[in-house]
Amino acid sequence: MKLSYRTAGPLDAAAMAALARRTFTETFGHLYRPEDLAAFLLSHNSQSWGAELSDPAFAVRICEAQGQPVAYAKLGPPSLPFEPQGRPLELRQFYVLQPWQGAGVATQLMDWAISQAKTRGADELYLSVFTDNHRARRFYERYGFTFVQTYDFMVGSHADQDHILRLDLKEAR
Repeated sequence: MKLSYRTAGPLDAAAMAALARRTFTETFGHLYRPEDLAAFLLSHNSQSWGAELSDPAFAVRICEAQGQPVAYAKLGPPSLPFEPQGRPLELRQFYVLQPWQGAGVATQLMDWAISQAKTRGADELYLSVFTDNHRARRFYERYGFTFVQTYDFMVGSHADQDHILRLDLKEAR
């Protein structure tokens, strides 16, 4: 199946909200009580996505299969609890639906994220990853992301331990 990539815009808000809810639930939904998951997913709504997609501080890349979004990467200003060492950007979300994992989609999206961060003048890129998401952690480590610290990622009233990782963009491929 042919995949295509493009930059998301404000008209994509509803589709991005639905994809964000679907990818998070598919990846992590089994970990949470239904009420915690439902509370978390409330933040993934068309209004929030529309605001970010209209804000030039954010950039979102979508991967589509037959016109349907199947993966995305979102860059934005730092929101994680860390002390920046330079001019940071944050890879706020990075998700690929299961049927497209292992098809090179993540590589395409990460290459875009790194290139976009550099183009925007960042010299470091941060992200957070669930400590037990070993596949994602290995993927990020292959790109040179290194551990900074742990923090509590809240899903409703449930706290997960996440790792904050940093990539020095001066050294990134």
